Amino acid sequence: MLEKPAIPDDNIIAVLQSEYSLTYPQLTFLPLGADANAAVYRATTANRDYFVKLRRGAVDQTSIAIPHLLREQGITAVIPPLATRAGSLWTTIADFTLILYPFVAGHNGFEVNLSDNHWLDLGQALKGVHTTPIPPSIAASLARENYSDDFRARVTGFQQQAATMRFTDPVAIKLAALLVAKETDVTRLVQTASQLAAVLKSQPLEFVLCHSDIHAGNVLIDSTGTLRIVDWDQPVLAPKERDLMFVGGGIGSYTRRDLDAQEIYFYQGYGETSVNPVALAYYRCERIVQDIAAYCDQLLLTDAGGQDREVSFGYFISQFEPNAVIDVAYRTLASLPSKL
Repeated sequence: MLEKPAIPDDNIIAVLQSEYSLTYPQLTFLPLGADANAAVYRATTANRDYFVKLRRGAVDQTSIAIPHLLREQGITAVIPPLATRAGSLWTTIADFTLILYPFVAGHNGFEVNLSDNHWLDLGQALKGVHTTPIPPSIAASLARENYSDDFRARVTGFQQQAATMRFTDPVAIKLAALLVAKETDVTRLVQTASQLAAVLKSQPLEFVLCHSDIHAGNVLIDSTGTLRIVDWDQPVLAPKERDLMFVGGGIGSYTRRDLDAQEIYFYQGYGETSVNPVALAYYRCERIVQDIAAYCDQLLLTDAGGQDREVSFGYFISQFEPNAVIDVAYRTLASLPSKL
């Protein structure tokens, strides 16, 4: 969220004092991230700095419990949430859930290039995530992959709206025009994801804990060069390819050589594993479909969001650039056997 939510700073400070016993915290809004429902702040005290995250609406409580569990299991790349005075890992303010973390100064993988060693470290960390035993009490609440066509149906509906409706908001007008211009690509992605989902439903794939959004923007390199994994908003039990699709997947600005190097060093850290090519292709197509649906939700269904709107439209356009996600998805599809 690039614009502050309509919550007075004093109200947030009061919660930090009462729930977390922070002494006279000074609050600074941080205009970060592409998520229009999440706002983040830096809270500074005399002894320590903290990272405050506010998420609008209902929050999946497993998204907070999972990083706590992973850190307890020794995966140091994960930054765990801090507990309230009552022992809870979150609290609420207005219509937001508030989560408090230690503040880790650094830059994400969109702001700095991840080194070969960082990709190796990421491989080691994700292998730890994928092999962590999940207690039944948490597993029962985790989302589970079901290859739903919900996002595909929504994108098809947005295509119809873009072709037939008149929009007045400037960003909505641009997005609708681009949806029409890219109809062939978008329709291919929707249809291909549906076809691959049908194949995967018949395969007995092992489900593991997945971060589900582990692109470079959710990798933080701190001031010592140490890699951290952040933003556990949507953990899911799914085939490991749900996470592996991001490695060499084209989210960010990369050359073809960069993408190949990512895979080489990542799998050195992850270790020998068999990657299901159908699952990899499915997730690379489905992720694009999900992003298109999210951008259309934000930009076609409402004119709210301020400067977040132009930024989101920029992200939408970037998907069609050379070596970006659609380019990579097509190359992944081309490597599949002709008969599945």
